[in-house]
Amino acid sequence: MSILSLQKVSLAFGHLPILHEVNLELQKGERICLVGRNGTGKSTLFKVIGETISIDDGNVWKSETLKLAYLEQDVPSSSDQTVFEIVAAGLGKLGNLLSQFHTLAQQNMENNEGLLDEFAEVQHEIEVLDGWNLSQKVESIISRLSLPADKKIGDCSGGLKRKTLLAQALVSEPDLLLLDEPTNHMDIDAINWLEEFLLRFKGTIIFITHDRTFVRHLSTRFIELDRGNLASFNGNFSYYQEKKAEMLNAEVKTNARFDKKLAEQEVWIRQGIKARRTRNEGRVRELKAMREQRAARISTVSKVKLNIDSAEASGKLVADLSRVNFNYDQHCIIKNFSTRILRGDRIGIIGPNGSGKTTLLNIILGQLKPENGKVDLGTKLDIAYFDQQRNQLDLEKTVKDNISDGNDYVDVKGKSKHVIGYLRDFLFPPEKIDTPVRVLSGGEKNRLLLARLFTKKCNLLVLDEPTNDLDVDTLELLEDLLSDFEGTLLLVSHDRTFLDNIVTSTIVFEGDGHVDEYVGGYQDYLRQKSNRDSLEKAKTEKPNNTGSTQENKSKSKAKLSYKENRELQSLPAKIEKSESIISSIEQKISEAAFYQQDKDTIAKTLAELESQRET
Repeated sequence: MSILSLQKVSLAFGHLPILHEVNLELQKGERICLVGRNGTGKSTLFKVIGETISIDDGNVWKSETLKLAYLEQDVPSSSDQTVFEIVAAGLGKLGNLLSQFHTLAQQNMENNEGLLDEFAEVQHEIEVLDGWNLSQKVESIISRLSLPADKKIGDCSGGLKRKTLLAQALVSEPDLLLLDEPTNHMDIDAINWLEEFLLRFKGTIIFITHDRTFVRHLSTRFIELDRGNLASFNGNFSYYQEKKAEMLNAEVKTNARFDKKLAEQEVWIRQGIKARRTRNEGRVRELKAMREQRAARISTVSKVKLNIDSAEASGKLVADLSRVNFNYDQHCIIKNFSTRILRGDRIGIIGPNGSGKTTLLNIILGQLKPENGKVDLGTKLDIAYFDQQRNQLDLEKTVKDNISDGNDYVDVKGKSKHVIGYLRDFLFPPEKIDTPVRVLSGGEKNRLLLARLFTKKCNLLVLDEPTNDLDVDTLELLEDLLSDFEGTLLLVSHDRTFLDNIVTSTIVFEGDGHVDEYVGGYQDYLRQKSNRDSLEKAKTEKPNNTGSTQENKSKSKAKLSYKENRELQSLPAKIEKSESIISSIEQKISEAAFYQQDKDTIAKTLAELESQRET
């Protein structure tokens, strides 16, 4: 059943068409991923659907009873409002009354007639609007999302802010939910929870995200916004990518044929007087129309050009941590953790928000001293650091000044390059280089920070949440770049696919200060942890009746056949052989070059390791 449709909707900002006569129909229960490059207008399309901006032409039709909620991309940086007040705001005027009631209820109103009168008045207004049932919905959604109702939103982590805004969107029980980068600032556990929650959601969902694992688990359809046009793809993420590649290839061939014909016509017109004869006037008009058509063509958006300027190789040892401990406000962050980081290692760091991932980075880099333990840094380290808060960017300065400090040229890989040309590689057109950074989108700020980072020579690259707000094409290019990087990489990320494609080992914050290291990426960590938990469970399980078990063992032993005895005697040798094979495979996987092989070889080796462990 259709709940909303766009019919020949057009919208332009100046000369740039954001939407060009687009059509879209949404059905009840769909989970649609809206895809497109950064800056193509995905968030603008959300505002068109929500009717918060006016369109130039066309029609937006909605079901009369449709309830719509919108989770915006940006989280509030600071506010005195509590979590309860933010969530209740999703109910409009009634939400404000409920927030007032909640705040007054926390205060001591004894012998304060003014507060008592205000409390009674608010209570009466809520009763008139029949709001007590909705009040229960606010408390219920706060409980379901495990949110601290009375905590100020400005004091919450990025993940908690995101969940609070999600609660605000859900409290009205919408039929259509618009989610703009819902996984930003969320840790992996929160993202897994969100996936399960949205899979149970009964309404229609349209979401924008860079998280490819999230996309694969959730999407039932893809719609792509590209140069003002919308295209729909039914199927999974791989199907969308295949069809998109086919469409772009067909477009290239069509444009090539058109350009060839146009060139032939241009040669003909230059022949002079013959072209102006009456019988050729139609051909002249055709050439004029072709010129207009070529001028109106919107080219495909270029891809970001990424290059890292590698410094001279560091020493073989990058960092050696031995029995490191760190506490914060009597809370144990890191307990007795040891690791050795060697040149060429690509290490992922994962854990819940606030668990201490950035703290560990600062300890590894020598910027923070542990309370106990020892940290030895290697030699010849040239460090480039991407921080998730983008503190290296001056929001009041222009794009150009953030890169070149007012100079016209930057040094890239030992060569001088004009700043306009360098910024064009990161998809900043010349007319945007004098724009203040504060007005850029999240994706543009991340691209600018990468551009700034890659002007520096480095052999140790530290990336703290680099994937937020980047489109999938840029993410895949960044993956290729990091795979070829010859130095050492430390990566904090909640992007599961990004981790699987990049890192050779994963450091995991597992709670209560316990930090452990696993070979491989995120999926490898899950497998190893599952195997370890199963072994620990088997060790701790005790038989209910020891005497009976011993008796059964004796009987079993007495009944063994000759063949069974032979098999039992050969078992230690088989176990030793299997352990030797497992050790050999694990050594291969731990090598820096292992994850630079093709995906089939990597998958085959990991499957062989899993098979040996099972036997």
